[in-house]
Amino acid sequence: MAKRKKITKDEIISSYMTYILENNTPPKSVFAFAKANNFEEAQFYTCFGSFEAIEKEILKTFLNNTIETLNKSEEYASFDSRNKLLSFYFTFFETLSANRSYILLLLKKNSAHLKKLATLSELKKGFTNYIDELEIETVDFKEKKITQIQKKGIKETAWMQLLITINFWMNDTSPSFEKTDIFIEKSVNTSFDLLDTTPLKSMIDLGKFLYKEKMNVN
Repeated sequence: MAKRKKITKDEIISSYMTYILENNTPPKSVFAFAKANNFEEAQFYTCFGSFEAIEKEILKTFLNNTIETLNKSEEYASFDSRNKLLSFYFTFFETLSANRSYILLLLKKNSAHLKKLATLSELKKGFTNYIDELEIETVDFKEKKITQIQKKGIKETAWMQLLITINFWMNDTSPSFEKTDIFIEKSVNTSFDLLDTTPLKSMIDLGKFLYKEKMNVN
């Protein structure tokens, strides 16, 4: 059989996911994978450097599609950061659920070590950039270094929260993954409640007032 003259990046991704689902394991080699899908091995390397690169790209695509879908919504644009993140979670996990069999094969065996999984590196990069763009409110200490530490802390905490949610979803056997929906709502709301700057601002203002009063007395 004559080899295809050209195969697209999306076709390689689709063929790879199909192979994983049908065989429960990655292909033995790029050569074997290319041969099974009727294209030249060299064409694979014009799109990806390895099978791991495909896996990273798939998760990155899920993320990008989620954000693109949200950005098309006028309602989403009017949301505050809390409700934007909730919308992200619900939309993202709809995508994961539509591809659940693949995600479980990809991640289930490493569920205890998701934080260290190289396959998730592009997902982390895209997600933490998204968190940065939400501009979640923090206390303004008027100090650049402290602000940078705050932003980094929020991004790392948000990433850990996403990993915990993915792990919860992978083990969720409830109809339509309704327990995951409840977990998302409670965990995101709790995170924002802990970040609520109003009480902390009040405490800082009180501290400043008492300090000034003490200085005036002295």
